[in-house]
Amino acid sequence: MKNKVLWIFLSLVLLSVIGVGIYYILHQQRQLNDMAIQMDVQKEELADEYNELSLQYEGYKFSVSNDSLVAKLEREQIKVQRLMEELRTVKSTNARRIGELKRELETLKTIMRGYIQQIDSLNRINQKLTVENREVTQKYQQATATVSQLTQEKEHLTERVSLASKLDASGIYVTGIDKKNKSTDKINKMEQIAISFKINKNITAPTGEKVIYVRIQKPDDDVLIKSRDNVFLFEGKEINYSVKRTIEYDGEETSVSIYWKIEEFLSPGTYRVDIFADGNRIGSQSFKLGK
Repeated sequence: MKNKVLWIFLSLVLLSVIGVGIYYILHQQRQLNDMAIQMDVQKEELADEYNELSLQYEGYKFSVSNDSLVAKLEREQIKVQRLMEELRTVKSTNARRIGELKRELETLKTIMRGYIQQIDSLNRINQKLTVENREVTQKYQQATATVSQLTQEKEHLTERVSLASKLDASGIYVTGIDKKNKSTDKINKMEQIAISFKINKNITAPTGEKVIYVRIQKPDDDVLIKSRDNVFLFEGKEINYSVKRTIEYDGEETSVSIYWKIEEFLSPGTYRVDIFADGNRIGSQSFKLGK
């Protein structure tokens, strides 16, 4: 009888221990599941922050004209994207590495704040230079109002304020014009080729007269020219241009139209227009002419 009672007691104790063990295991499993969910959420939040930081770098790259600073921004953006990819592949259970990636993010944000301060400083300097250039131009015009050799003095002014930034042409549109001054894509009806585009706004570029050169390249790569003497300097060499035009550029967006009078045989095919200013190629556009 005593043995039976003892066995019952031991069985109850064993069942209690097993029950406690099962409860503990289930409790631990629940905690691990909760932790995994939390780490998944944390990974998503970190991914969003990394992506936002990468987009910030992308935006600032296009708002800065300083090549050295742009190169630094690109390097930091590459680092952000590399860590984003690592975050995407790291397991949610790797809490240590996720924590390290979070600290890396804070460091990158601090670096970004430093670059923002540099960009703001450069913008203020550029704005100051723009104001100073405008004041210099006004004083120059007042001082030379009675001088007959305006061209020589304008060249002198250009030398003083030539902190030239590369201009950029956009919205390039090429079309044929017939004798009724209407658009046509038929070669046998064309009297002129019209090239229209915009010189984009650029507050860092020097203002004043700009000579715009246009090269029209035929399907066989020959350039349409009126004279072999029509040349300009590009990358240390004299090259021919098809047509040129002088414009007045004030730093704001400027619309330009240039026309080529057709006096030669043109074959159907794909042509190309290259636009130059200040010794730089500022835009290109291909276009097709049909029979």
